[in-house]
Amino acid sequence: MTDPNRPEQRAPDNSRTGGGFRRTTKTKPNVDIYGRFEQGVALVLLLLVSSVIVVVLAHLVLTVKRELFLPLDTPLEPDLFTDIFGVTLTALIGLELNHTVLSVLQRKESVVQSRTVVLIAIIAMARKFVIIDVTTLEPLVIIALALTILVLGCVYWLLRG
Repeated sequence: MTDPNRPEQRAPDNSRTGGGFRRTTKTKPNVDIYGRFEQGVALVLLLLVSSVIVVVLAHLVLTVKRELFLPLDTPLEPDLFTDIFGVTLTALIGLELNHTVLSVLQRKESVVQSRTVVLIAIIAMARKFVIIDVTTLEPLVIIALALTILVLGCVYWLLRG
């Protein structure tokens, strides 16, 4: 049986084109001056954010090694876990930024998508909630942070496409 959706099994088209299959050639997109500028900026940002991620990861590895694995005879403090999770979420924010810049560099998108920016803001707010000391904050600040994350969630839901 032949499948009309597969090109190698499709019957030749004998319409106005003279029969047979039409060849499609991909042409290079015209890269103007601004496009080259955008590519250059994206490359510099990619390199900078990548170096920041490497430094954050190195600090995270050293902190976990020094604070969690070496002092086995002393009890662990909760602030240590807060710091480690805060640095981990910082690395995730950097990775998401890098992914966004990489998509611009590969010309999947010419500008940064607003959905990605909102997602990065949600991750940043989650980091804030992990590292926050609620005993030192006023209740109004906590309510404002909660409303911020709620609004960001709603915007992300609306932008999901």
